Amino acid sequence: MKRPTLAAVAARAGVSKSSVSRVVNGETTVTPAIRELVIRAVRELGYVPNGAARSLATQRTNAVAVIVSDPPKGLSSDDPMFSAVVRTVSRVLESAGMQVTLMLAGSAESRLRVEQFVAAGHVAGVMLVSMHGADPLPASLARMGFPMVAFGRSSGGLPYVDNDNTGGASVAVRYLLDQGRRRIATITGPLDMIASQDRLTGYRETLRDTGRRSIVAIGDFTRVSGYEGMRQLLEDDPALDAVFAANDLMAIGALRALREAGRRVPDDVAVVGFDDIEAALYTAPPLTTIRSPMEDQAAATAELLLSLFTGAPGTPVIMPHRLVVRESA
Repeated sequence: MKRPTLAAVAARAGVSKSSVSRVVNGETTVTPAIRELVIRAVRELGYVPNGAARSLATQRTNAVAVIVSDPPKGLSSDDPMFSAVVRTVSRVLESAGMQVTLMLAGSAESRLRVEQFVAAGHVAGVMLVSMHGADPLPASLARMGFPMVAFGRSSGGLPYVDNDNTGGASVAVRYLLDQGRRRIATITGPLDMIASQDRLTGYRETLRDTGRRSIVAIGDFTRVSGYEGMRQLLEDDPALDAVFAANDLMAIGALRALREAGRRVPDDVAVVGFDDIEAALYTAPPLTTIRSPMEDQAAATAELLLSLFTGAPGTPVIMPHRLVVRESA
């Protein structure tokens, strides 16, 4: 198939070729309205600017964008994952001679700015952190033809590095069953997040295999949602004897709710989390959890992006996990 040309983009956008050229090369002498028309046409046609021309225009062929796509009231600021991922990725990429630009895409306007920045050729590649399945940014960026990878499985079909979220949840639930727990609830994350969906699947399938029913409260990966979810579960099913929280922050909130309700952990209710963040060592009691180090996943994602620059195929990578048993279960 013949690659779309700059003239084709201009025709689709209804603007001049010079306007398209200025947008593609990142110049600021174009009105926002024209810029948006051009970016839309670029996406629709799958136009990729000529690499040599882009290099001359930007002088930044060794630049990489690390893009965190999250809703306006997202979770990244509260989650230790955010700093761990950004710090690790920056270290790996910079040690390989790349310049790293961090971009946040939490609204339609910021997503448009990100799309414009990438389409203009300011970067040689992109690493995307996108947790929500309905996020339009992965597919939009994928159509631009740049080397791109995703931290975690995304909706855009990008090469990715992820944890075995389904398998890890299954290990957590099977451990609780092996400990003699019979009424095992879960506090899941947002249902539009792929990691949440996978961890909920692992929980449900494992219980279904043993003929037990699911008991589910929905959280949002924050401490307060774990606290509120645990209170809801105790109200709905006072006889439950274990809970699998889909991340450690929610497990920490659940521990507080159990303490306030006079439930002993683990004697009355066992608690297992997921991620093994540092705080899991310092809860009361220390938290049993699934270890899936974010730093390792972040480093592997950065290495996957670097491999794309050498022509590697970009095969998805699934990181190993293991159960860390402490006093909460």
